[in-house]
Amino acid sequence: MTDVRLYRRHRFPPDVIAHAVWLYFRFPLSLRMVEDLLAERGIIVSHQTVRAWAEKFGREFSKTIRRRSAGKFGGKWHLDEVVISIGGCKHWLWRAVDQEGFVLDVLVQARRGRQAAIRLMRKLLSRQGLPPRVLITDKLRSYPAAKREIMPGVEHRSHKGLINRAENSHQPGRRRECVMKRFKSPRQLQRFVSIHDAIANLFHLPRHEMTSEDFRELRAAAMDAWRGIAQLEAV
Repeated sequence: MTDVRLYRRHRFPPDVIAHAVWLYFRFPLSLRMVEDLLAERGIIVSHQTVRAWAEKFGREFSKTIRRRSAGKFGGKWHLDEVVISIGGCKHWLWRAVDQEGFVLDVLVQARRGRQAAIRLMRKLLSRQGLPPRVLITDKLRSYPAAKREIMPGVEHRSHKGLINRAENSHQPGRRRECVMKRFKSPRQLQRFVSIHDAIANLFHLPRHEMTSEDFRELRAAAMDAWRGIAQLEAV
């Protein structure tokens, strides 16, 4: 059943709001593109309203997804960082994924050194509850320095060719960066990727590893889970 408290004082029905949020975070669409897609269905809403929905409801939905997935990720963590230019200044988007490509956490920082790697690992341990079985990184020396302090007993493999999963997980964010014509602030970037990656985890289906019939079943299950997270009535 729909939780009326979540959608209270909103003029549009919950299914419209949830659909707009799903479109924005599920596909590389701008706010105005979502506005046009809704208008094609006869739903007249401004892109500013879509932005407000994405921030409010996207945050709530991503919290629910993370809570439901707690403790379900793999024990092999792939860590990587990528540079993002914001206002002409370099920032680093640090990302951790498990061996199946599910995003564990993301963190935007202005530095690339040991303290930045320590902050990432502390956040990961706080959210995941347990250390990984194996930690995989590139050759950046900040990783072994931070690991010795935060996770000294964890096996560490350092090789550029081993972090493909982490590197590939940056691609959706790069596409969104182009669509959004760059992020305006580190806070906006952190907010967007935190919501986007949680929703992406829900729909992360390794299609090349299954039959079309299995894929459709898992996709339908993911959509059912989304309806539950969005607190929509079953249709």
